[in-house]
Amino acid sequence: MKIAFLFALVFLVLSINMQAQTAAEFGKIWEKQHISNIFPSNVRHKNLKNYLDGLKKLGVNVVEAGRSFSDREIYQIEFGKGPLKVFMWSQMHGDEPTATSALIDMFTVLQKNRNKDWVKNIEKVMTIRAVPMLNPDGAEAYVRRNEQGIDINRDALDLKTPEARLLKKLRDDWSPDIGFNLHNQNALTTAGQTNKQAAISFLVVYGDEKKTTSEGHERNKRLASAMVSALHPYIPGHIGRYDDGFAPTAFGDNFSAWGTPAILIETGALHGRDEMFLVKMNFIAFLTAVKSLGDNTEKSVSPINYESLPNNASGRIFNFIFRNASIVDRTSQPHNVLAADMAVNFERRRAELTSPAFVRQIGHLSAFAGLEEYDAKDFNVVGRFQPLRTGNFSELLFYRKSRQVDWSAADLEKEFPPDAIFSLGKWIKGEGVIQKK
Repeated sequence: MKIAFLFALVFLVLSINMQAQTAAEFGKIWEKQHISNIFPSNVRHKNLKNYLDGLKKLGVNVVEAGRSFSDREIYQIEFGKGPLKVFMWSQMHGDEPTATSALIDMFTVLQKNRNKDWVKNIEKVMTIRAVPMLNPDGAEAYVRRNEQGIDINRDALDLKTPEARLLKKLRDDWSPDIGFNLHNQNALTTAGQTNKQAAISFLVVYGDEKKTTSEGHERNKRLASAMVSALHPYIPGHIGRYDDGFAPTAFGDNFSAWGTPAILIETGALHGRDEMFLVKMNFIAFLTAVKSLGDNTEKSVSPINYESLPNNASGRIFNFIFRNASIVDRTSQPHNVLAADMAVNFERRRAELTSPAFVRQIGHLSAFAGLEEYDAKDFNVVGRFQPLRTGNFSELLFYRKSRQVDWSAADLEKEFPPDAIFSLGKWIKGEGVIQKK
């Protein structure tokens, strides 16, 4: 038993080292050749069409596959001439855009490097088709659902949306061997019971509640394992495994049930890294998967890297925590002061827009972590526009406890200028006054 464990461990290390070199090469290629030049959250339908025009000029096959509920074009991209059929779809949720840009970059790089042996293998072994933006109406408004207000990903059986009908038709008409279902998850999802964000999570999707495996399912575990190995040097500890509960109306589960074993890839976030870094991570993962299929190396990859991933968790981290604050309630008489920690989160917005921040929890928060934490023990804090309560805006005014402040002042901020102001998730006054932990 001990020998088997040591063998598996050695294999894991060798696999990581082998994939890391390939991943480094793919990373360099992306840096030099990617054409995505807009933060994914800012990409609208017109921007996608500009990207696709660039692919067409390179000679990539791009066709209109159908129309959305609001009559926006839905496109399909194709590369390769081989018998293995790989189908990828992204942005069925309009506010989950990262993989869309990564797909554009992947097809760009494949087309530009057709003289390379590894690309020749891909072109010979497989045909790749991808729908980069299944929900252009949702993408335009940057919302999850389509224009009918329906979650396309839960419309695999009812087929009430034109987008779902199109996706099913594309699958049924072609019968792909492998599906890649590409999404974004909550930015505060963690990799297991840790305080580390899950920058990317994988799931090899079962096609039934009994979790019946198949040759295609086992192959997909090896592919996921290869992608995990490739990404490990970039984001160690920040890769999770998505919940494998069977969702009977979801497309990924039904793709697997219909005979196209699917791999779910969910992009999260990574504090200190921007959206383009996560595009790069997706790009490396995609190319790792198709290259390993192209040169047949996936057959020798152990599934252990995928199988040993920590399960996704939530509710463990916040964007900000202000520790040991003295929270003043100006609405009470006399003014109550609560000594507590205060957690603050952003809402998801396009990168070009300012994201509002909200108070999410107040109390003893030692069991939680903030991506940024501040020690406010020497400060009173009040709400700038609203009382500091869960669900209210976290517009914060900080006052040193040594100061005499009349909390009943009609215009508190003007009559008693605060020592620091935290607004829209930023210090607009007094940055550095409250010490970072």
